[in-house]
Amino acid sequence: MKVLKKIYLIIIFVFLYAPVLTLIVFSFNDSKSRGHWGGFTMKWYGQLFKDRQVMSSLYYTIIIALLSAIVATVTGTAAAVGIHSMKKVLKSFVMNLTYLPVVSPDIVTGISLMILFVFIRLDLGFTTLLLAHITFNIPYVVLSVLPKLKQLNKHMYEAALDLGAKPLYAFFRVILPEIMPGVVTGFLLAFTLSLDDFIISFFTTGSGVSTLSITIYSMARLGISPKINALSTLMFIVVLVLLLIVNKRSATNGRNEAPLINI
Repeated sequence: MKVLKKIYLIIIFVFLYAPVLTLIVFSFNDSKSRGHWGGFTMKWYGQLFKDRQVMSSLYYTIIIALLSAIVATVTGTAAAVGIHSMKKVLKSFVMNLTYLPVVSPDIVTGISLMILFVFIRLDLGFTTLLLAHITFNIPYVVLSVLPKLKQLNKHMYEAALDLGAKPLYAFFRVILPEIMPGVVTGFLLAFTLSLDDFIISFFTTGSGVSTLSITIYSMARLGISPKINALSTLMFIVVLVLLLIVNKRSATNGRNEAPLINI
């Protein structure tokens, strides 16, 4: 039975990561053909950084993802704290509203935001794209932080106030360190979703501002360049390294956590 479980686990991982490994291998392929190996080369990585269109798209993608993740994390964390302190009926109502953007199709969200921006006479471009990404990222941050708030001892905050701490100081020194894993998870999730988004970005951006997903989509009609394989490989490695660093820091903080609250 244990052998079957291990085989099943291996099959799942192969199914998940075989496409990624294939992409990484073919980023070193000397041939443009994705079905023929022409030898090992690094030329696509060199050409990647010389492609102004791809570099411009990468710049906008990272800036939008980073800014939207930061704003969504701050806003979503504050919203999660507020939702957690609500009464049961109101909390249930607000949580249903929070789930709506998550379960709604991206095309509905994209078209709705585009109509809203046009209605308020806001020119489509960098600002509308950033606002759109913040909007669809906030619910994911809220849903990441709330479980940590539920696990939190509700008397810790009151104890900090009784010991003389001001509400804001007590939040940053007592509550925030306890829910930080959820906050970091929400940030990483928001950042990744923003990097990956295509449909909402397609409807809410304007001329001169293009993300990687939109640029790659426009290239698909003529065939995807191996430079995109090289770019995807670099992005995968960067995200993997970030995840390893976050997991390492979380494990270290967990071992070094003090049993007493330092006010």
